[in-house]
Amino acid sequence: MHRTRVKIVEDALDANDTIARANREDFDRHGVTVVNLMSAPGAGKTALLEGALGEPLPGGARVGVLEGDVQGSMDADRLASLHVPVTQLNTAAGFGGECHLDANMVRSALPQLPLNDVELLVIENVGNLVCPAEFRVGEDARAMVCSVTEGEDKPLKYPLMFRACELVLINKVDLLAHLDFDLDKLLHHLDAVNPGVQRILTSASTGQGVDELRDWLAELAGRRVMAGV
Repeated sequence: MHRTRVKIVEDALDANDTIARANREDFDRHGVTVVNLMSAPGAGKTALLEGALGEPLPGGARVGVLEGDVQGSMDADRLASLHVPVTQLNTAAGFGGECHLDANMVRSALPQLPLNDVELLVIENVGNLVCPAEFRVGEDARAMVCSVTEGEDKPLKYPLMFRACELVLINKVDLLAHLDFDLDKLLHHLDAVNPGVQRILTSASTGQGVDELRDWLAELAGRRVMAGV
């Protein structure tokens, strides 16, 4: 039986990577460091950003946010109340709403981004543990939020998402006393797919780990300054 393999996915990713490189060149030209922040829906990305960006970063790096959602502006409105420049990017024009941001979507938002006025841009991706990890958007670094309400097995079920990140924020740890959850097991699974990856235990409710996240963002923004870019 004759078989033909269609490389649609590979071609789509190749095209995305080409646009991602163009985005990166534009970010570099403006001296902007970019973080792609990912998670499942409801893990707490926006709440952690509210805590981290509620006061200036150490070193004073100016921060902007590109907010990715299928529809609505609720998260963007929350962050804008902190007087942080926020650009909303909705994906609802896709087939039922795209489940991730890709490089072309980010490129479409570039004219609205205040790249001359920020040193650090946080892209809050659409909540999804699969597709966002596949698509580079021109970022310098990737971070993800995994809440303890999701179960210890998530690194094994979605290894690419956990493997693609420099930082994993383990959120909602204030709920551990009320859950049947083995934190050591989660950390073991995390090390199995991404050995030595930096992790911070966080709680947006109590503020645990928020200062560490703020320091990580400041250090990331400072890399470009130290490199003389």
